[in-house]
Amino acid sequence: MKFTLKRQFLLLLICGCSFLSSQAQVKFGIKGGANFSTISGSDASGASSLINFYGGALVRIHLVGGWGIQPEAVYSGQGAKYSAPGYGSSTGNNAYINIPVLLTYKLPFGLSFQAGPQFGILMSAKVKSGGVSVDEKPNYKSSDVSLAMGAAFTTPFKLGFDARYNLGLTNIENTANSGNTGQLKNGVFQLGVFYLFGGI
Repeated sequence: MKFTLKRQFLLLLICGCSFLSSQAQVKFGIKGGANFSTISGSDASGASSLINFYGGALVRIHLVGGWGIQPEAVYSGQGAKYSAPGYGSSTGNNAYINIPVLLTYKLPFGLSFQAGPQFGILMSAKVKSGGVSVDEKPNYKSSDVSLAMGAAFTTPFKLGFDARYNLGLTNIENTANSGNTGQLKNGVFQLGVFYLFGGI
C-alpha cells in the first residue's frame, strides 16, 4: 500500500509539473557536485562524515515574481564512515535516487533560496571493511524522506553554484532485518555546480 501511494504521488507530481510547464517559463539543467554525508541516530555509533558525489537533472519553473518550483532527479552517493574500538574502521556506501521538489525564491541579482521535501529511493547499500564488501541493503528501508534547504547563485552565463543541506526525517533502518531497535537518519551537505539550457 505504501509503495502504491508513493507511485501515485510521483505520478501526480509529474502531471503537475507538466501542467505548470504549459503555463509558466520552464528551463532545464544538469547538476553535480560533492556530498558530505553522515548517518545519525541511536544505532549510528561511531559514524563520521563520508565524502561522495551526486549528479542529475533539474527543471526550473518560474511562476510569478521571484517565485518558482524546482523538481530534480539526482543520483546521490551517501553513507558514513564507522569506527569502533576493537572492531576497526569501515565505510558504508548507500546509493539513492533522490527527487527533491523545491519552492524557490530568486532575488534580482541571481541569488535564490530553496526549500522543500525530498523523496529518496535506495538503490544499493554496502559496507566495506578490510577490503571485503558486504551487501547491507536488506537492513535499510527502500525509501527515505528528507527536508532539503539551501541557496543557489546563477551567473549571466547560465552556470550556477549551489549549497544545500538535506535533513533526514524518517528512520532508514529496517529493524525487522537488522535486529536493532533504534533508528538511523541521513544527513547530507552538498556543494555543487549546475548549468541551465536556455535563458536565466
